[in-house]
Amino acid sequence: MNLLRAASTISLLTLTSRITGLVRETMVAGLFGATAMTDAFLVAFRIPNLLRRLFAEGAFSQAFVPLLAATKATEGEEATQRLIDAVATVLLWALVVTSVVGIAAAPVLVWLLGSGLPGPAFDASVVMTRFMFPYIGCMSMVALAAGILNTWRRFVVPAATPVLLNLSVIAVGWALAGPLERAGHPGIYAMAIGVMLGGVLQLLVQWPALRAIGALPRMRLSWRGLQESRAHPGVGSVLLRMGPALLGVGVSQLSLMINTQISSHLGEGATSWLNYADRLMEFPIGLLGVALSAVLTPQLSAAQASGAGERYSRLLDWGLRMVMLLALPCAVALLVFAAPLTAVLYHRGAFGATDVAHTAQSVMGWGVGLMGLIAVKVLAPGFYARQDTGTPAKIAIAVLLLTQGFNLVFVPWIGVAGLALSIGLGALVNASWLLWGLRKLGSYRPEPGWLGFGLRVALGCTAMGLLQWQLAARLDWIALGAHEVQRGLVMAACLAGSAVVYFAVLFLAGLRPRALGRPG
Repeated sequence: MNLLRAASTISLLTLTSRITGLVRETMVAGLFGATAMTDAFLVAFRIPNLLRRLFAEGAFSQAFVPLLAATKATEGEEATQRLIDAVATVLLWALVVTSVVGIAAAPVLVWLLGSGLPGPAFDASVVMTRFMFPYIGCMSMVALAAGILNTWRRFVVPAATPVLLNLSVIAVGWALAGPLERAGHPGIYAMAIGVMLGGVLQLLVQWPALRAIGALPRMRLSWRGLQESRAHPGVGSVLLRMGPALLGVGVSQLSLMINTQISSHLGEGATSWLNYADRLMEFPIGLLGVALSAVLTPQLSAAQASGAGERYSRLLDWGLRMVMLLALPCAVALLVFAAPLTAVLYHRGAFGATDVAHTAQSVMGWGVGLMGLIAVKVLAPGFYARQDTGTPAKIAIAVLLLTQGFNLVFVPWIGVAGLALSIGLGALVNASWLLWGLRKLGSYRPEPGWLGFGLRVALGCTAMGLLQWQLAARLDWIALGAHEVQRGLVMAACLAGSAVVYFAVLFLAGLRPRALGRPG
């Protein structure tokens, strides 16, 4: 299997998702700017989103996908289907209970994440939290379906479905923001409606894909069915492995919660600045980290289950080379080209030059740690494939404490950008620690040629960074905002030229893409 081709397919689809996601954020910035009400929506959306990452895409996926891949590889289709049915049944019941509790506890949840919101914004955030909380149910079932489809090497549907959320928010935002305002309601409520519509649509498109591979979950809605499903040994195994995984993922989500809480006390718009910068950081993470993780996790699990230690090591080596090849130039761009990127994407309507400056500083903070943020998505699955969720959890706890120490230093110094910088530095420590752990276990042994490979990539990044530094300094990207089409074309030309310079230097230095298509 050509993993580069598979990862490229996912990246292409994720690119579409990230582009529509940036369009979504651009629309929000233009319609609402960086205000207390946009802060209120972001706090409300972060609550179910945090739980989704915690329980669905996080701990659940990390515990379920390796077990599913191992069961499929060693016990056959019938046993695999029984596992899917039992896990899906228990998950459905848990989601119903969680949604009911979350809706009732919305005021407490908003206070935990955004106690600094002013009164009207706090009340609006509670309303939107209650409306959007069932989103976690939709997305948790989507995560279950994605884990199944990725294990069957059906990567297209899971990678493409996030586009539906963005399109829903964009469509509903444009259609309802104005009418809601005229009716005396906050226009930002349209965003919450769009989120729920997007969650339902993402769930609906998974089912035909699951039916096509004969792995559609058969969920049992009776109490007796729940009890029988809980008795399946695979459910207990997933729950057992979710404990350490929940701790590990929960630590990173707790860090986001702390940052949201801190930003709500840094003044009106601070939470929004951090979020807009986060969207730019999520672009390369989605294209690279998510794609690499989706491709590597089932492959690593299968290699570990079959005792293919050499292949396991080569898979990790290939993933790390992809991180250096593709993530390092992205990190350079976020550091050197932050202001132009922010201005072109967001500077319009209610989003002014001051908002651009604050957001760009946060983008640079994310750029410092981008390599770590993406590398973790390759290295952590190396432990999960070994059914070891405890080690990444312990590392994550230590990194959380370190990150809060960074916050004490950087937030008083550079404000909201210090929050992004602290997480970025923590991610670098996290990735380095995970790498050291895999080396110490003997699970990962670097393939020959890393020094020459690293020097070539560094040379390409240097050439590209110098070009972007000149472009950022010589052009007035704020003034270009008076000519939207011209500014967009100039940005496209700058990014295309940067890519050409980077890959041309790599080619001249002797790096050929054919060698990277297949691990080992």
